[in-house]
Amino acid sequence: MDKCRKCSLLEELAEPFGYVYHCCCGFFSSTIDAWQKAAGYTWLYDYMAPRFQMVFDSLPVYFNYRGRTWLIEFWKGQYGINTGAEIGIYHADRLLSETEYRTAHFEAAGEEEMLSCSMQLCTEKGACVKISERHWWLTAFLPGVFSRPSELCLKAALCFPNREMLEGFYRGLCRAGYPAERISMQNLSLSFVFHQPGRQHYGLLTRFHRRLSQCLNRMYCCLFRWVTRPFECAEDRILFLYYYLPFCFRKLMRLRRFHRRCHRKNGCRRPKCCRRCRPCRREKP
Repeated sequence: MDKCRKCSLLEELAEPFGYVYHCCCGFFSSTIDAWQKAAGYTWLYDYMAPRFQMVFDSLPVYFNYRGRTWLIEFWKGQYGINTGAEIGIYHADRLLSETEYRTAHFEAAGEEEMLSCSMQLCTEKGACVKISERHWWLTAFLPGVFSRPSELCLKAALCFPNREMLEGFYRGLCRAGYPAERISMQNLSLSFVFHQPGRQHYGLLTRFHRRLSQCLNRMYCCLFRWVTRPFECAEDRILFLYYYLPFCFRKLMRLRRFHRRCHRKNGCRRPKCCRRCRPCRREKP
């Protein structure tokens, strides 16, 4: 295949899972109409993440704006065999007290509420990815790259619609423990660098899951690079898995959640059902 055909196929494969592949830079990012939008956000997602091989540092910023509590959260870390980062924009349906932050359900920002976001994720090994878009959930995932969350540096910038929301977010960021002197504001834009998270206390079970998941993530990354060692280009490596090792391709795309959603939607319980539920794409090329 030529490069255009490879990229077209990868976009077709990633689209049902809410992602798009950027051939020019070799990373996946979420689409505006991703199905994950309907799920919104709760603190439980972050709490359970290490049990599904997602180990990351997070920086949640809560603030009140026009009768509702908003949450703009930043993540950076290891997502299976992908190193990545996220910026999520959510809001509750009312004003919340601080004691309700961990129990409330937040809805994703609507089309008119999305913000212009940009982020740059850098690793200690030199890998770097940049993305800028008006979004409710801006993401970037580098396949086959292993990193510890503490090794990653996330440079984030947001543009707000008015001064009121900008100042609300600024105060929330300061309450979250980020030093005010390291925050840069210009007009309606705010930028900062998320490198070392604040003091986070993990329970014994969570620490165990984080370490176990990172061990598995490192092993799977090494296995991914070894299996696809004849190739250097990211799209070649991914398509090789798709055609010859489909179970590894599913691991790369983290289809476990999608499988469960597929089962519920189609009223079936056996894992093999997904072969019938999803359209067969192998014959198209």
